[in-house]
Amino acid sequence: MLTEERYATILRILKEKQAVTVPELTRALCTSESTIRRDLTALHKRGMLYKVYGGATSIDSNYTAMEEDMPTKSSHCTEEKIAIARRAASLVTRKDFVYIDAGSTTLHMVDFLQERQAVYVTNGLPHASRLSLKGFKVFLLGGRLKAVTEAVIGTEALHNLELYNFTKGFFGANGISIKSGFSTPDSSEGLVKSEALSRCEHAYVLADQSKFNKISPITFANISSATIITGHLRDKKYRDCTTILEGE
Repeated sequence: MLTEERYATILRILKEKQAVTVPELTRALCTSESTIRRDLTALHKRGMLYKVYGGATSIDSNYTAMEEDMPTKSSHCTEEKIAIARRAASLVTRKDFVYIDAGSTTLHMVDFLQERQAVYVTNGLPHASRLSLKGFKVFLLGGRLKAVTEAVIGTEALHNLELYNFTKGFFGANGISIKSGFSTPDSSEGLVKSEALSRCEHAYVLADQSKFNKISPITFANISSATIITGHLRDKKYRDCTTILEGE
């Protein structure tokens, strides 16, 4: 197969799948991994795909303003989210004053929390409900409820946050990019995330692999401002920018 034919096939596969690994392309094109890696490097330089550790993602998938609802989010990368949530929950100690951001992975985290001496604050409606049912001491921010993410946002939520100083905070993000940091589609929700994160002694962003190398319209924190907890990090360049913890 000629080089340009391989390029066309790689781009066609990416258009269908949005992300692909080197072994997948090796099998599909019946060629060597070294050839595929050279092809991906060449296409990355042309701006036709985004080369990541172990494969590539579609250039069209790097920017997204779409906001999925909670049931849809919860159905994605479930096993990885559970591993991330378990790791995150293990970081909470008895003396912690904890902020838990709205989101599907942080909601899984609530299921693994064991520390009843800690105090929890959240802007997630289902998070507050689960924490309360487990017998934890929990405060829910006041403000406007955003139906699609079940998050409390708005001016009142921001004013509530001015009262708090957290030892640890756990956040969700729609996109993670070295250049654009942690991002989310909604400006009001982004403001709440930014304010809460700035009030944490230690901040953590919980993110499965689908969030990396993605950019949403609103940046709420730069990449170095939080430790990232993920399942298995494929794109190793993020280790140069912040601390990475991987779920078991």
